[in-house]
Amino acid sequence: MQKILIVEDEKAISGVLHSILSDELTDYEFVIADDGLEGYKQIEKEDFALVISDIKMPKLSGTELLKQSLALKPESTFIMISGHADIDSAVSCLKDGAYDFISKPIDINRLITSVKNALAKETLKKENKNLQTENKTLKKKVNKKYQMIGESAALKKIQEMIEKVAVSDARVLITGPNGAGKELVAHAIHNLSERSRGPMVEVNCAAIPSELIESELFGHVKGSFTGAIKDKQGKFEQANGGTIFLDEIGDMSLIAQAKVLRALQESKVSPVGSDKEIKVDVRVLAATNKNMQTEIEAGRFREDLYHRLSVIEIYVPPLDERKEDISLLV
Repeated sequence: MQKILIVEDEKAISGVLHSILSDELTDYEFVIADDGLEGYKQIEKEDFALVISDIKMPKLSGTELLKQSLALKPESTFIMISGHADIDSAVSCLKDGAYDFISKPIDINRLITSVKNALAKETLKKENKNLQTENKTLKKKVNKKYQMIGESAALKKIQEMIEKVAVSDARVLITGPNGAGKELVAHAIHNLSERSRGPMVEVNCAAIPSELIESELFGHVKGSFTGAIKDKQGKFEQANGGTIFLDEIGDMSLIAQAKVLRALQESKVSPVGSDKEIKVDVRVLAATNKNMQTEIEAGRFREDLYHRLSVIEIYVPPLDERKEDISLLV
């Protein structure tokens, strides 16, 4: 029987987590560690399907537990629990490789959804290992339309970053000016990933009117609004099993941002005019030519969505910052 490790120094909280999750996940055995050091010793001894860890703990913090555990066992899956004062630490944990973080006081439904999604991804990850040999061949096949041309240090740095992030399911925010090649980076990540057999669906958020973006992303049912003459499948559902590329994400309306945030948190979408929720397994890549910190400060972009999208950030410099590539491009 697979095991789930709960690392929490407050016994009242670990007890509640164990009670709730053991009722939901009857096929799993639960192990409880009272601090980070004990948790690490447990991880040293055996493999866990999932680790749920608090951030602030004695002897060894959750942040350090995450880093040391992933160094020891890179395939480990972590969900971090944090107080509101520890949000920066929680975001840092996402960048270090955690699957998700849950804020205290804990929303039980949110926790259960996150745990089930994490376990589902862990199962898919194990299944994908069986395709590793075939994938190595596929990784060498890149559509010439999206080939990245150049020998500059800046471009080589981007290519090295792409190779590192492609093998994970981490969300990536690609920044840089118009024409720098952000779309090429997105396609390279998809082509080198284990999702390369699945679809790559692109959405230009700047080209879609704000009143239609929700329908475009999540679909709609017939009669849900004027002009909805038949059911339509949204881009998230079309990208199921593959990658969705949200280009010019900085131009998305705040209402649509809230919907995208929910889709990222729960891995579910609801078509416009429908109460039905559709489960989707999608890797999200996003791109923007805007300064996102400026957009956040101006109230035009949600900070929580930004942190969800920018688990890893790749900057693509304009051509005038890598002039040595011009002759090769010509």
